[in-house]
This record gives sequence, C-alpha cells and structure tokens, in this order.
Amino acid sequence: MTVLDTLKRLDAYPKTLEEFSIKTISGATVTIVSTIIIILLFLSELNAYLSPNITEELFVDTTRNHKLKINLDFYIPPISCDYISLDALDSTGEQHLHIDHNIYKRRIDLKGNPIEEAKKEHIQSSTKKQKSSETTTDAAAGAVTTPKCGSCYGAEKNSTHCCNTCQDVIDAYREKRWNPEVDKFAQCIFEGFADKNNQNPFSEGCQVYGTLEVNRMGGAFHLAPGKSFSINHIHVHDVQPYSSSTFNTSHRINHLSFGDQVNFVNTKPLDNLEVIATETAMMFQYYIKIVPTMYVPLEGPTIYTNQFSVTKHQKSVATMSGESGMPGIFVSYELSPLMLKYTEKSNSFGHFATNICAIIGGIFTVAGIIDSFLHNSLHVIKQKIELGKFS
Repeated sequence: MTVLDTLKRLDAYPKTLEEFSIKTISGATVTIVSTIIIILLFLSELNAYLSPNITEELFVDTTRNHKLKINLDFYIPPISCDYISLDALDSTGEQHLHIDHNIYKRRIDLKGNPIEEAKKEHIQSSTKKQKSSETTTDAAAGAVTTPKCGSCYGAEKNSTHCCNTCQDVIDAYREKRWNPEVDKFAQCIFEGFADKNNQNPFSEGCQVYGTLEVNRMGGAFHLAPGKSFSINHIHVHDVQPYSSSTFNTSHRINHLSFGDQVNFVNTKPLDNLEVIATETAMMFQYYIKIVPTMYVPLEGPTIYTNQFSVTKHQKSVATMSGESGMPGIFVSYELSPLMLKYTEKSNSFGHFATNICAIIGGIFTVAGIIDSFLHNSLHVIKQKIELGKFS
C-alpha cells in the first residue's frame, strides 16, 4: 500500500460514481429552496457585520461644564405674537440673564398660513429704564442740553425720577403694583401704544421656534400671554387690557429636544403633539426628566445629546375656579445625575465567518435529511403502487 492509498483512507467525503447517482425532482426542489434560504441568511448576516455594534454604559455624569441646548418649535393658533412671551427660568425661579438664543416668532393666520417673515425674539429679565440724568449734545449749536423730564403720573420714586416714554410710565406703575391705564398717559398717546394694544389678539396665531442655550442645570421655560416683567424678584405677565381668562392656550408642539440630534435613539417624544384646550385660561404643564446621553461614533466627534421622559398635567386657572397660576405652556426640566453612553464598535470578522459556516453547513445538512426522507417516502409509495398494495 502506497502513501497515497493511506492518505485516501482519511477522506471524510467519499465520492460515488456518476453512473450510480440519481437526480430527482424532489432533490432539485429542496436544493433550490435551501439555496434561497442560504442567500437570504448570508445577506442578513453581512448587513449585521457591516453595521457597527453599539454598546451601552451607565456612569455618573461629570460633564457639567457643557451648556444645555434647547430646541423648540411651538405653534399657538388662537393668540397673536404680540401677546405671547417666552421666558426661561433657572431652578431657583430667577429668570436667565444673558442667555444665548436664536428664538424667532412668525405670525400665522387662522388657516395656518404665514403672514410675514419671522422676527427674532428678545429675551430679557426686565425692561431697561432710561436714566434721567443722561444728557445729549446739540452738534449744530455746540451746546449740551438735558432732555425734558416726563411725568410718571404719581408713580415717581423720587423728585428726579423721569418717565420720558410710555414704557417708562408702565414700568413705574408696575413697581408700584398699580394698573397702568395707557390711554390716559401722554407718552403712550404720542407713541400710539394704546392703538397697538387695541389690536385683536385672537385674530391670528403665532409660531415660536429656534434654540436657546442655558446653564447645565434644572430650570424651566414657558410660553404665556402678556408681556413679562419682574417686580421684587416676582415674575408676572401683563395681559392688559384683556383678562387672563379670555386666552385659549391650545397649542401644537412641532418639535422639542435637548442637545444635538442622533437617529438611533428617540430624543424627541413630544414631537407633533397637538393639545386642545377644553376651556379658556388653561395651564399646560410638562415635567421633563432629562437623561444626558453621549454618543461615540466610529468616526467623527463625540455627540452630546439628551433623552427625556415627560409627565403632562393641565388645569384651569380661571378666577371662578379658585385655582392659582397663569394660563400658558410651562415646561419644567430636571437633569439626571447619571449619563448614558453609546459607543460604536466594529464587528469581529471571525464571528462573521463562524456564523456563515454555521448557516451553510446547517442548512445543507437539514436539506440533505429532508431530501433523503422525501426520496425514501416516494420510493416506498412507488413500490406499493406497482404491487397494488397502495390505498
């Protein structure tokens, strides 16, 4: 016996002669079906191999130096933009000062069509007052003149307090907690302030959208009717000459998210939420729990975003109901001390090759068993038919 004959004994795949092999219809059918299954499973495994594997990790958030970016897009159909104010507050209730924002207002008619181009909104803590001691220079005469000191109509702080504009008079009255009657102030009549306020606030809607960046801490923001201002660190809204109970705060949240957007997690569960107020003077409150999220891709910079859960509450604040509060849309958010980290990792080629071999070998073996069963069954049935014993 030669060495080659000894080597042939190790062949685990003995071959039969071509003359002794039988090809059947059932065998061809099983071959076609098993081939299709192998191709489909191979493509599925290839897609899984080419897609990055994402791992999750939870740890204490120490990235407090980052700003919190708020992306919002609210549509309030029944209230004009002149009577909607957006204010951002921190966790202590104080209004955010000097925040970076890119908030715009767009007037919308009652049919949902834009009336004019969007205008940037000015977010501030309170109305800035002009100093009565400011002086102006007459360039032609070369002399320094002092502007005329306007009356505050009894709301002066002292003898040198001047109210040169309608807004100065209103601010002085607010500090005294008096109701400003703008149609009786000479400054307001001259500026046409009363005519502006007499416009119907319910003849059109308003879309408020954009982004604002605040300190990375708990806080809130709200959209409420009336002009906002602060008196003795108390945040209030002036809805004169209307009553707060006449405002319908139905709204639609086109978009609300915190941070940059990624596609693999749901960072905007409130998108396209439409809320209809069943009565006027409704306060809608959204309590949001933010989970900071870090996404580390295979290529490119790390993305910081936020996932959040929300609890919704609504109530009527009409004076007849005895409820306290103010109609509007109030969003309060709180940051979790934990951060969720997603990391993209490439898949192992060895794992991919092992799965492919398992798919091909497993299906080939199972298909052989099925083909053998079908062939033997058909052979037995054929013999019984020939002997006349098949019934």
